[in-house]
Amino acid sequence: MTDVVVFHSVLGLRPVERGFADRLRAAGHRVTTPDLYDGRTASTLDEGFALKDAVGWETIAGRARDAVRDLPARTVLVGVSMGAGVVETVLPHRPATAGVVLLHALGALPAGSRPGLPVQVHVADPDPIAPPAQVAAWREAAARSGADARVYTYPGIGHFYTDADGPDHDEAAAGLTWERVAGFLSRSARGSA
Repeated sequence: MTDVVVFHSVLGLRPVERGFADRLRAAGHRVTTPDLYDGRTASTLDEGFALKDAVGWETIAGRARDAVRDLPARTVLVGVSMGAGVVETVLPHRPATAGVVLLHALGALPAGSRPGLPVQVHVADPDPIAPPAQVAAWREAAARSGADARVYTYPGIGHFYTDADGPDHDEAAAGLTWERVAGFLSRSARGSA
């Protein structure tokens, strides 16, 4: 069993994150899904960015840090789209993090990340939020940091392809993503994500 925290997208804590958490719980993991918007959600990206701005990044980051304060040191951090930026903010305060999963976006790995930190990234190819040049630069930075990073790209699909309720949904790519994340967490539970 692995402790996991899932940080939601710019749209708020919605069925896609809750469903992902339920999948992980069914596999035996303990999962926390902090609501960084205090119950509010958006249905479009424009609304989501407006909501993020209304809540404020400092409030979002503070809520995220509060949400992980009492979780075990080796909790896996998962960021969904905007949640990748939340992981980037939280990770420097959690040096013993067991692993990082970034879905639909990239988050920088802090300079002080421990060598060998297991990281998985899952993005569409191409993705306007994580364009190919940015993905290539992220891979190089991750290698320099000493992270054990694996980047999975999914060609020809939309940005938020795991969201079954969204226009970008791709069943095959979503299934493969969940399978890869499940394997990552199983390895994390054994101490070698």
